[in-house]
Amino acid sequence: MTTIIRFILNGEEKEIEAAPDRRVVDLLREDLGLTGTKEACGMGECGACTILVDGVTRLSCLMLAVQLEGRNITTIEGLGTKETLHPVQETFVEKGAVQCGFCIPGMVLASVDFLRKHPAPTRQEIRKGLAGNLCRCTGYQKIVDAVEAAASQLTEKRGEP
Repeated sequence: MTTIIRFILNGEEKEIEAAPDRRVVDLLREDLGLTGTKEACGMGECGACTILVDGVTRLSCLMLAVQLEGRNITTIEGLGTKETLHPVQETFVEKGAVQCGFCIPGMVLASVDFLRKHPAPTRQEIRKGLAGNLCRCTGYQKIVDAVEAAASQLTEKRGEP
């Protein structure tokens, strides 16, 4: 049995027919070809499958397709463009926070949500805020540097001191 699910994905209205119990990570990767969303643990413990649902971090391996109904979904593919990266993407590149790239899409999206909630975080707050996202390559130092730099850039764009 399938159902029609309507939602906004990376700024575009979608109407998808899917089994209601289909996982969102599978729908994004296999049905929609958005392979930036990764599956690693499949249990919601690593953050590689992180997406934004109505601007809030969610783990797509723990979500069912029917939960997308009426929601606004952002994947890494919808965050910036090839010509204009999102400030968080930009600082990840500039600070060398990208190694293999497996965890980075989820880490970037988690950082975007974190910085929305905490626009001027300390380094300790950044570490704590991203604790649910695992990275096996960078050792986290460069990721913390990137999020700190993004916070600074975003603050400047808002015109705050």
